[in-house]
Amino acid sequence: MKRKLRMELKTKMTVLFLVMILVPMIFVILAFFSFGYHENIDVLRELTKEDIMLGAMINKRFMRYLIIAMMIILVMTSGLITAWINKDIYRPLKELSTAMQHIAEGDFEFRMTNMRQDEMGLLFENYEQMRLQLKENEEEKEQNEKKSKELVSNISHDLKTPITSIKGYVEGIMDGVADTPEKMDKYIKTIYNKANDMDRLINELTTYSGIDSNKIPYHFHILNISDYFSDCVEEVGLDLESRNISLIFTNLVSADTCVVADPEQLKKVINNIISNSVKYMGHDKGVIDIRILDEGESVKVEIEDDGKGIAAKDIGNIFERFYRTDSSRNSLQGGSGIGLSIVKKIIEDHGGYVWATSRVGEGTCMHFVLRKYTEKKEDVII
Repeated sequence: MKRKLRMELKTKMTVLFLVMILVPMIFVILAFFSFGYHENIDVLRELTKEDIMLGAMINKRFMRYLIIAMMIILVMTSGLITAWINKDIYRPLKELSTAMQHIAEGDFEFRMTNMRQDEMGLLFENYEQMRLQLKENEEEKEQNEKKSKELVSNISHDLKTPITSIKGYVEGIMDGVADTPEKMDKYIKTIYNKANDMDRLINELTTYSGIDSNKIPYHFHILNISDYFSDCVEEVGLDLESRNISLIFTNLVSADTCVVADPEQLKKVINNIISNSVKYMGHDKGVIDIRILDEGESVKVEIEDDGKGIAAKDIGNIFERFYRTDSSRNSLQGGSGIGLSIVKKIIEDHGGYVWATSRVGEGTCMHFVLRKYTEKKEDVII
């Protein structure tokens, strides 16, 4: 709802200039009628020469006073207009110019106090809204730059660690340190795991850039949920086995249950959740349990581990980008801080939702829900 304005600037200026013009005109007209039409021809004939000269002198003096009065009125009117322009136009524009200079210099803290109810007041309000918006944008930009630097630092650290390990184990093989089949198998499995870690990080970076530009490529297909997860479990199980982690898979949906999803992006969801569980397992021999549950019109997937768990104060923030529950711990464990935010983005783009439950010291369970695919039956005309 727009507030009621005082007299507009245009109206004020119009009134003042009319006063400036009309007041002297009215004064002259009144004077003219007071002195100019009291005479007639008969009266003039009766006047003596001295009377005429006296009248002319009086008229001359009157005209002098009239001109002086008009000048005084014009000066006063001009003074009022100048004072009004200075107060209502020049001074506010000067304040606005100073405020805009602060904006140009990157200072978004300069405020303009607005006690006006006219167009200038609206201009001040617009400036204040612009200032607040620019300040918010600048703070968001600084925050994103800080997070991006943190991301680059984390990724650099995480890439350097597996590369160093791979080089070390390859050199061991080349130097003949892996002189038994058991050692050779151990070295090769370690190299394979480290290569998988690097591949995951690169995929996270690629997906993250897609999130920022809102250009994640999706290729949706109708997926049989049982077949899809059976293949995923088989693939993930090899990696978990090499890390001494047991994998339990439970499928409680019917064999013909389908969802509409992008198989590659959904695999990123599963891999990111499992890699997060592995990273913070906290002990040598862990267990990860994957369950597929029937929820009527939806399919619910649960991926549960028996790791360290997440504190209640952190559980609501773990899907935010760059959020890490324990910075010192994560700096040692590695991690970009964007894995679960990617999970959330992909699941929501599939029309589903994701959440987590956890108990410190017992483990964490990630839940996400996808809507079932229902084949539409067209009416048959006989």
